[in-house]
Amino acid sequence: MTISTRLRTARGLLSAFAATSVTHLGAIAAGASVLQNATKPALVPLLAGYVAARAERAPKLLLPALAFSTGGDVLLQFDQQAAFLAGMGSFAAAHVCYVTMFVKMGALEDRRRTVILALAYAAAWAVMISQLWPGLGELKIPVAVYSLLLASTAVTSAGLGWRAGLGGGLFLLSDTLIATELADWKALPGHGVWIMATYVLAQFLLADGTLRATTAPVSAPLTAPLAATGR
Repeated sequence: MTISTRLRTARGLLSAFAATSVTHLGAIAAGASVLQNATKPALVPLLAGYVAARAERAPKLLLPALAFSTGGDVLLQFDQQAAFLAGMGSFAAAHVCYVTMFVKMGALEDRRRTVILALAYAAAWAVMISQLWPGLGELKIPVAVYSLLLASTAVTSAGLGWRAGLGGGLFLLSDTLIATELADWKALPGHGVWIMATYVLAQFLLADGTLRATTAPVSAPLTAPLAATGR
């Protein structure tokens, strides 16, 4: 495949990802569960296709991270606790891939920044868990462990630049919104839309930030900024 063909394919897949994301969010807002369930499993695979088409040598763990995320998206569509836990496990594997990949790419080289971010996210994690803990029931330990992985992704992604760092932060926000539902907190207006909007944008920023970081030094500034409850 020539470079021009590959780039055209990448643009087409990115457009399809954006269109599917908008359709999915609209389906959530409209309460169209059939369309919502049909579009959700296609979101991350389209993003993975964009990654594969855009980069000849994407980091080896990026596509597995997206594959595990797809598995989590599918499993969390089933309204059963076993499926929810399996979906959480699939997302946990995705975060292990992300964290491992970011560390291998040198995300922790700036130790001062890493320590500051780690302390900030640790404080946020402690506050979040302390507030959610009473309402989590049997999910206390799984949510606590999983949220630590989320925070690790947020900390390490920031080492690749603002795009990936913002993606890691949005991923944490998205899953925190899911956790508030598990703890029976009062839902925000458009709660499901906010969950998926932050999630979709997070996955895009993590993937795009990673691809950009493969062609620029980790310490170099990245320029030019570029869319139902339960995932």
